[in-house]
Amino acid sequence: MANPMSLFVLQVLSFLLLYILLLYLFNVILSRFRRVQEFSGHKPPTYPIIGCLISFYKNRGRLLDWYTELLAESATNTIVVHRLGARRTIVTANPKNVEYMLKTNFNNFPKGQPFTEILGDFLGYGIFNVDGELWRAQRKFASHEFSAKSLREFFMITLEEEVEKGLLPILESLAVTAEVVDLQELLRRFAFNMVLKVSLGIDRCCLDPSQPVPPLTRAFDEASEICAKRGAAPLFIVWKMKKWLGIGSERQLKSAVEEVHRYVSEIIIHKKRMIEEGESRSEDLLSRLILAGHEEEVIRDMVISFIMAGRDTTSAAMTWLFWLLSCHPDIEKEVVKETRLLMERMLDYDSLKELNLLKACLCESMRLYPPIAWDSKHAVVSDLLPDNTPVRAGDRVTYFPYGMGRMEALWGEDCFKFKPDRWFVEVNDRRELQEVCPCKFPIFQAGPRVCLGKEMAFIQMKYVMASILDRFKIKPLSSASPVFVPLLTAHMAGGLEVLVQKRTQTTSINKQLN
Repeated sequence: MANPMSLFVLQVLSFLLLYILLLYLFNVILSRFRRVQEFSGHKPPTYPIIGCLISFYKNRGRLLDWYTELLAESATNTIVVHRLGARRTIVTANPKNVEYMLKTNFNNFPKGQPFTEILGDFLGYGIFNVDGELWRAQRKFASHEFSAKSLREFFMITLEEEVEKGLLPILESLAVTAEVVDLQELLRRFAFNMVLKVSLGIDRCCLDPSQPVPPLTRAFDEASEICAKRGAAPLFIVWKMKKWLGIGSERQLKSAVEEVHRYVSEIIIHKKRMIEEGESRSEDLLSRLILAGHEEEVIRDMVISFIMAGRDTTSAAMTWLFWLLSCHPDIEKEVVKETRLLMERMLDYDSLKELNLLKACLCESMRLYPPIAWDSKHAVVSDLLPDNTPVRAGDRVTYFPYGMGRMEALWGEDCFKFKPDRWFVEVNDRRELQEVCPCKFPIFQAGPRVCLGKEMAFIQMKYVMASILDRFKIKPLSSASPVFVPLLTAHMAGGLEVLVQKRTQTTSINKQLN
């Protein structure tokens, strides 16, 4: 005799199958009798009751480009999306709207309960998943610590050590053996090592991509991917039902989160013991959180948020830039020239800021391939955006960096081209790097939630890129354009397989620093 749970699961699956069949029949009827609302330029093709669910499903494999096309066709670069099973969503690539929601009327556009629910199992009450007073308290602490000279010095020492003793020896070996390597995976492991050392104060894990992925890395990957798929699901009730039943991807998510929590909690306990015994120098963020007197669960969630923020964003930006430079050898040559001129002097936190062409290349890479493709807030009360788009209380309002980087209205007719020169202006016959409004280029957000680690991120990317480009030439194996995959942080589908070749006439950073 079947048990009640088996019968219930069968009933749920039958219901879902019937629901899908009804949707299909409804689509056939609507198509035949042409009972479809005309597209106004402010929303995708929309049907009664189900909204744009059908076109959303048809474009599920190219959502980013589909939204970008719709936004480009809209006179205001804003669209309103109605979809059965999801709340009303406003997607915008309009900088005035972005400024309004991230800065001018910040308090009306928190992340909101629908967003925090999606990531809550993983990020808990960490700074990137909370609003209100809890966010303000964590932000105040993080702002103070990120501006501390001691943390900046610890960051630079860690960066030098990880590059000189970890990353460069691996690349040297790969150049000698002419072995193919997934550059994306190598840079991801490097970034993970950096954030573990700076956040938790623990030694690095294995950097060699030929070795198995460490359990913590695998757990982070799995949790991130499943949470991202929650947010992209056509019907949110599906993942909620799976969570309630404890099946499928939700069961995997629970296991992955438990592993991450267990690992970080063990480190917290060990760190507390070291502090009590006077064996910790309190350089890393974890030690500072413990000394500040925060509760263990809050510490755990804050640390996971910091790791999540610093782990994949910089590695994604660098991976795309290495590929773009391989497609534009003339630009690569100029970048190498700039880095070698600077390497003749002592490289430090301040001197790295002088690598203007390299920064322009990084910005251009992130404009085209942003580490965070889109970000959503939820309106507390009804509102009106600067472009006169009405917002209802509870609406999801999404700003869209991927689409913004492809708006002709913002970047000109050549917006799809890799063109670092667009980041410079002529001032008194001198070429200077221009500051672009963060609401036009919201890669690091804007307003009160602007990324505190922005400056450190640029320093890390510049140091790594300069170190590699000075010594090695990166040659991708495939001539095909990589596929951009947006999860919580974006990446290249299948990685970036490359050969590493030595350059001649290198300038050793190590000699300058030691």
